Amino acid sequence: MLRLVVLALWVFWPTTLLANCPDWSESHAERELAALHDRLAAWDRAYRRDGSSPVSDDIYDQAQTRFDAWQDCFPDISVDPAPAPVPPSGELSHPVPQSGLVKLEDVVETGAWLARRDDVWLQPKVDGVAVTLVYEQGRLRQAISRGDGLSGQNWTAKARFIPDVPDRLPTQQRIVLRGELYLKLDEHVQAERGAAGARSVVAGWMARASLSDDKARQIGLFVWDWPDGPEALPERLERLAELGFPDTMDWTVPAESLETALTQRDTWYRAPLPFATDGIVLKQGQRPGGDARTEAPPDWAAAWKYPPRSVLARVRGVEFRVGRTGRITPLLHLVPESLAGRTVRRVTVGSLGRWQTLDIRPGDVVTISLAGQTIPRLDSVAWRATERPEVEPPPTSDYHALSCWHPSPGCEDQFLERLAWLGGPEALDLAGVGAGTWRSLVEAGLVKGLLDWMSLSAEALQAASGIGEIRGQQLVEAFATARQRPFDAWLEALGAPSGALADEETEWTTLATRDLEQWRALPEVGETRAEALRDFFTNPEVRELAERLGEEGVAGFQASL
Repeated sequence: MLRLVVLALWVFWPTTLLANCPDWSESHAERELAALHDRLAAWDRAYRRDGSSPVSDDIYDQAQTRFDAWQDCFPDISVDPAPAPVPPSGELSHPVPQSGLVKLEDVVETGAWLARRDDVWLQPKVDGVAVTLVYEQGRLRQAISRGDGLSGQNWTAKARFIPDVPDRLPTQQRIVLRGELYLKLDEHVQAERGAAGARSVVAGWMARASLSDDKARQIGLFVWDWPDGPEALPERLERLAELGFPDTMDWTVPAESLETALTQRDTWYRAPLPFATDGIVLKQGQRPGGDARTEAPPDWAAAWKYPPRSVLARVRGVEFRVGRTGRITPLLHLVPESLAGRTVRRVTVGSLGRWQTLDIRPGDVVTISLAGQTIPRLDSVAWRATERPEVEPPPTSDYHALSCWHPSPGCEDQFLERLAWLGGPEALDLAGVGAGTWRSLVEAGLVKGLLDWMSLSAEALQAASGIGEIRGQQLVEAFATARQRPFDAWLEALGAPSGALADEETEWTTLATRDLEQWRALPEVGETRAEALRDFFTNPEVRELAERLGEEGVAGFQASL
């Protein structure tokens, strides 16, 4: 069969089991480590520059985990660290370092974390861009992007345009706040819509030279930390509300137990919220003040993220499938990965043109998400393998709407697709006859032409795999119904271009004798469709099929004898 597949024989590993290390030579491993290190560094630079990574946190974390695993697999290989980036001119230092959070993998880790701590509270992990706000003598003096945690971009001028960022506070006290600028959303359900690109939208707006009033009104602020505020969290929340930040109190709840945390996490995941989130944050009410903070993740707070909506997968092979109309569709075979409770083993690229643009080959690592929560979708190429075999797709000139009327070498896929369409609900609607049945008949040599099945007996059908006496009789009865199907259903079954019945003609002979000018004259039939109709009705293979249908007594075809 022509299912052109290019497979690379790799030895892969689960990211959590270091015993299964890739079977690479030292030189190969060194190249792979360097390639992934460079990709991570590029994502880090983009995050520092734009405030938003080109990939989701899920993908970044998976890539970092994979890099760490490779380093454990090949401890003798060292990767030179990227040179420390030079801060862009105009960056401001954070008065209190912005640090990331330890990520809890599952309910077991979360339970263990909670068991060692008391006075724990929960907040939604709002999916926006982090910002430090500095107020002095009641005025907003600085707004600083997260940057590298020690310094960031000066967002002060743009922050003053955001109505949700107060320009004045009712106090003369110097106050440093840390929070999230987020995109305001209407009834956003994270479980259904995911991040919805919310973080990237805000990051893009804040990266521009100026911020319009319209966009500024769409940005909200969630303050999640006041480093030098009152020691007890309830008092901090009340004081923040008095200062003009009531949302912090509204979205902070006590974590009385692991069950409470689990229930609240699920509630925020499935309930409509005014912002996108990617998990929950657990934090102790009492924590060090600003002077004691560093850029390292604190031990008094952690993130428990939602199940990933995207996953990294390495490509095992590239297959090219030919459809009924001759369209070539690339299909990627993947090292199996789990995503939202499903095991993803393959994903379509969509079109040959997209595959050629992305240039995906065995060994490359791609990002996969779910479309509509069920169908795997190819999002992008995360990084490329250092050793990339050549992949040659089938010639597009060999496949078109009138190719492959028989299962000859190279035509198996398109021929089977023709049969599946013929028996499907859009055409003859043959009960109980699906793709598996057609494949069995073709592989048994019983069907070598598009209509060979019409003359098969129940006994002959039993020569195909999986077809016994009862099933054979059922197929004969289903096939018999085809002779009673109307003329328009048979035109669909043969694959006639749309517009064939534009004037409601129901005789094959009339349609088969029309020239190009006559097809052009029909309503809603343009030049391209007229040529397709002319080519179809004059095709020798199609005419043989019409003659066979006339012999079988199918309405509309008798005159073709």
